[in-house]
Amino acid sequence: MPRTVTDDLISANARYAEDFADPGMDARPVRGVAVVACMDARLDLHAALGLKLGDCHTIRNAGGVITDDVIRSLTISQRVLGTRSVVLIHHTGCGLLKLTEEFRHELELEVGQRPSWAVESFTDLDQDVRQSMVRVRTSPFLPHTEDVRGFVFDVTTGLLREVDPAGPLVR
Repeated sequence: MPRTVTDDLISANARYAEDFADPGMDARPVRGVAVVACMDARLDLHAALGLKLGDCHTIRNAGGVITDDVIRSLTISQRVLGTRSVVLIHHTGCGLLKLTEEFRHELELEVGQRPSWAVESFTDLDQDVRQSMVRVRTSPFLPHTEDVRGFVFDVTTGLLREVDPAGPLVR
């Protein structure tokens, strides 16, 4: 059987473990922040935000959207592990800008079953960041919603641009 990417990753881990030293920290983020961002491989969040191992919780999914599962993770992050701040990051050139809910229909035709989850696609980055901020701020499960801020990361410049939460919320 040919060597796979997973085989390469396991080999890289063996090399990493040779020099690994237990950092002696627990699961509570040192900086008390949870970052929710897109899973896009172009986003090196730790480097872009000046974070080190142990500084934050990082929650990623397609689009960096606030789903029930993200609320679940943020709830555990805040209530059990002490985070107080939430940073939301979308990015330019996101694949969800071109995807539609029609994707679910296409999957149903292909595999014979409609997914139970929503695609959560969007056409306006700022609008979706605002919607994400509202979802976090209004969740009854999250006790710490005073410091929730949203940004768009530019994949060509590496810069974050803050989204004004007071901007228009078009439905």
